Amino acid sequence: MTGVKRINLALQGGGAHGAFTWGVLDRLLEDEGIEIAGISGTSAGALNGAALKSGLLEGGREGARANLSWLWEQMGAVQDMRMPAWMAGAMPAPGAVSALLEASPPFAAVDAMARMVSPYAYGPFYMNPLERIARQFHYDTVCAEAGPRFFVGATNVHTGKIRVFSGDEITTDSLLASACLPTLFKAVEIDGAHYWDGGYTGNPALFPLFDGDLPEDILIVHINPLDRAEVPKSPQEIQNRINEISFNSSLLRELRAINFVQRLLADGSLTPGTMKQVHVHMIADDALMRELSVASKLVPSPYLLQRLRDAGRAAADGFLARHRDDLNRKSTVDLAATYD
Repeated sequence: MTGVKRINLALQGGGAHGAFTWGVLDRLLEDEGIEIAGISGTSAGALNGAALKSGLLEGGREGARANLSWLWEQMGAVQDMRMPAWMAGAMPAPGAVSALLEASPPFAAVDAMARMVSPYAYGPFYMNPLERIARQFHYDTVCAEAGPRFFVGATNVHTGKIRVFSGDEITTDSLLASACLPTLFKAVEIDGAHYWDGGYTGNPALFPLFDGDLPEDILIVHINPLDRAEVPKSPQEIQNRINEISFNSSLLRELRAINFVQRLLADGSLTPGTMKQVHVHMIADDALMRELSVASKLVPSPYLLQRLRDAGRAAADGFLARHRDDLNRKSTVDLAATYD
């Protein structure tokens, strides 16, 4: 171990696939030589970030691991018409489970209802199943000045712009806003404005992590696959790919901007110090995520959550084995080759 590595975390949203991030964080917390200085999260990434920060302040690394486990145990217990948790136990590979969910009559019925029925049509029967979970966070520690700086992104419905919540602005409502899929949930009202899922405008937002008091390294936990070789043809495949492209587009824009600035710094077009040198790292398992779909994002089956957690731990373990010594030294993602 060569000293403490200070890093920022950028945690993508992706529904139940956020259990992959749970596994990544669980593995990172085992490494006492890694200090988490900043966290930017969207949707499931925001929930993971809240559990991580609160747990760290209340019980250190083991407290954070326990809090993340609690969060995903709660997610696995969610039962709602739009987020059914009706499949668990001994099952085949995650990709086969995802395909089974997608083809099942119950999911098809729920999917069709979400496309044809507005969440505003439920009247007094409307509920957001995530509210029960979000209300249980300890916001005195989630919002504390101590510990990692924490940022939550949501999309302003009126302006189409991102809003980043931090400090005392982070509440049950801001977490629900960050995870508000508009076909499933009513927009969340905060200070007279209405918000939808932050994934449309920042999945996650990287720019809050550019502050001078935060480290140069940003580790992105990426759960929406960038590439698919096959052209989607079925309605489900088309909708799934639309979802992936939509929720990657804002991140791609920010990474291209980072790459542009890094090139200007490298060739001397910008004076050193006028813009921050950023080291970008990524933990992902695109092969696994390409086997999954919108169906497995919306169905927090305990079986799938556990498999995704295990995959996240394995991916983080592989990243640390290859790149731990690169942290605080250089990027391990070739931005020009990957995103241009």
